[in-house]
Amino acid sequence: MFGYGSLIYKVDFPFLRREVASIEGWQRRFWQGSHDHRGTPEQPGRVVTLIPAPGNICRGVAYLVEHDVFEHLDHREKNGYQRIATAISLGESAEIVDGVFYIAVPDNPAFLGDAPIEEIAAHIADSHGPSGSNRDYLLQLAVALRELGDDDEHVAELERLLSQRHTPDS
Repeated sequence: MFGYGSLIYKVDFPFLRREVASIEGWQRRFWQGSHDHRGTPEQPGRVVTLIPAPGNICRGVAYLVEHDVFEHLDHREKNGYQRIATAISLGESAEIVDGVFYIAVPDNPAFLGDAPIEEIAAHIADSHGPSGSNRDYLLQLAVALRELGDDDEHVAELERLLSQRHTPDS
């Protein structure tokens, strides 16, 4: 299973193996609404999904898991996500393996889609849900991606914009 968002840093499931990995032809975007984790039904947050991007390499983490782990993951990713089969390139061994990832397709009811980057940043800054602030989700993802050596321009720009905003803690 390939994780490219919170599955990189919030590992609340058992796994047999974890390795830095990548998939080809996809890029992260904060285009999926979250009314169950980083927002509410009245004010959904924004979380990442992948969108097609021919030639792009998306870095993340591959997990080898037992089949019954998907019951937990399917529940965790229930808000508009579905499993998609993909080839995963493992970082250390350069081995290509068959796997899956979760994607929020545009026709799901929680999909928010594209918006100006400043609008996405403001939305994230103002959203909070049962799993915490949307801001924390973004910042934790940015740190996790840097630790993987990934320079995701979309995430980095959102992090920069959020760092410029006044927060109650600052």
